Amino acid sequence: MYARTYFENMNFDAVTVAPYMGEDSVTPFLAYRDKWVILLTLTSNKGADDFQYHNEDGIRLFERVLTVSRKWGSVSNLMYVIGATRAEMLKDIRKIVPEHFLLVPGVGAQGGSLAEVAKYGLNSKCGLLVNSSRGIILPTILKILRK
Repeated sequence: MYARTYFENMNFDAVTVAPYMGEDSVTPFLAYRDKWVILLTLTSNKGADDFQYHNEDGIRLFERVLTVSRKWGSVSNLMYVIGATRAEMLKDIRKIVPEHFLLVPGVGAQGGSLAEVAKYGLNSKCGLLVNSSRGIILPTILKILRK
């Protein structure tokens, strides 16, 4: 019902989905042609340390999310949220999902470096959607207020 609501009733092009309830909670979103699932994988916030870096048998939780979920969809309908504040992790991530798009928040105000994200995250087709909301919104608001 969530997938139908977002993709049919609201006509969204993409939805960010948490993977932690497993395949059966994600695949209904992946069933829609020409729509995207953006799977929450590795965030920029400090709380990411609580779970996302948990290491079991040499595999961090975010790596397991990538490895398991890449079998659910394809490079044409599944991308991943990967925070920019630990851009060096993109090197490991690209080993697991070399061709998928990555939505990368955290550049700018959160401390992520665009140069580092590009260094470790670019693939042969670019493969990055970098978000810097506060870096764009604040200057725009200030410009409007100065008028």
